[in-house]
Amino acid sequence: MAPFTADSDKTEEPTPHRLREARRKGQVFKSTELNAAANVLGVMLVLVAIGSWWLKQFQKIFSTLCGQLASPGDTFHSQAVLSFGATGYLTIMAPVFITAIVIALAANLTQVGFLFTLDHITPQLSRINPAQGLKRIFSRRSLFEMVKAIAKILIVGMVTFVYLRNRLPEALMLLNQETSYSARLLWGTISGLGLRVGFLFAALAVLDYLFQRREHFKSLWMTRKEVKEEMKHLEGDPLVRSKIRERQQLLAQQRMLHEVPTADVIVTNPTAIAVALRYLQEKDNAPRVVAKGKGRIAGRIREIADEHEILLVENPPVAQMLFEHTDIGDEIPVELYQAVAEILAMVYRLRGKNRL
Repeated sequence: MAPFTADSDKTEEPTPHRLREARRKGQVFKSTELNAAANVLGVMLVLVAIGSWWLKQFQKIFSTLCGQLASPGDTFHSQAVLSFGATGYLTIMAPVFITAIVIALAANLTQVGFLFTLDHITPQLSRINPAQGLKRIFSRRSLFEMVKAIAKILIVGMVTFVYLRNRLPEALMLLNQETSYSARLLWGTISGLGLRVGFLFAALAVLDYLFQRREHFKSLWMTRKEVKEEMKHLEGDPLVRSKIRERQQLLAQQRMLHEVPTADVIVTNPTAIAVALRYLQEKDNAPRVVAKGKGRIAGRIREIADEHEILLVENPPVAQMLFEHTDIGDEIPVELYQAVAEILAMVYRLRGKNRL
């Protein structure tokens, strides 16, 4: 995949660590147009679904309030009227408010997920830098936002004009119609226009989402030097890693050499390789490798064996196979059972023991 960044030095895609760090700092892409389109469409669909109920409730409230105002003989209770009006307003608007809140939360969680960070409210000198401010003003993102705003005004204005012009003949017929018919026609006009605007917003939101995602990933592209520095930071300096590995190997060798005195026999090749074997009848199903090495380590194994009077048996084929096909702590391979049993039998005879 070819990089789409304008900076020729940033030729590497963002690493998973770079993406995680950006998210931790709140640098995520989000389309506000997608949120707006989802809200408009969601609210309009709910209003269309409950439109008849909504109009009846509105007519009921309106009639009640007008009745109160048109009854001069009765005592006018302003507090009761205001309370009734407020309660009625909240009742008919509750589905709209709840829908708007739920859709806003769902749209944000779908795009960003749950994210809490204080980085965006932390004071930063770059935000008051005039040069950086001018760069943001004349950036490609600002140009896209300006074009998007103009396109929204033009497209929505054109759709509204065409739609209302087509409904104009019906509007002219309202002069001699009942109020209920006028209300239904007005509601149909508003809902039809709202749905059309909502779908237009959705189309613009898709384009905005793709652009925001593209710009976000573009801003996170890295130079080769940044990738190397990140790898060095995550894995540590190569020299330090080498020292750590050497230290780990030394500790492993020391632990291995401490097990040599527990061995029953040392199988050698004759000086290049040394493998220490131990067999505990009550614990092991087969003899087990407790130490092995070649070169200097093999020499150290033989020295420890001499110090603890452990017998060295020269058997190059067995020593070679044990060294290549077993790890420390492993039982010997099945194919070596016979050969190792003969070696241990000889060792036990020499020690005056009869364990087999």
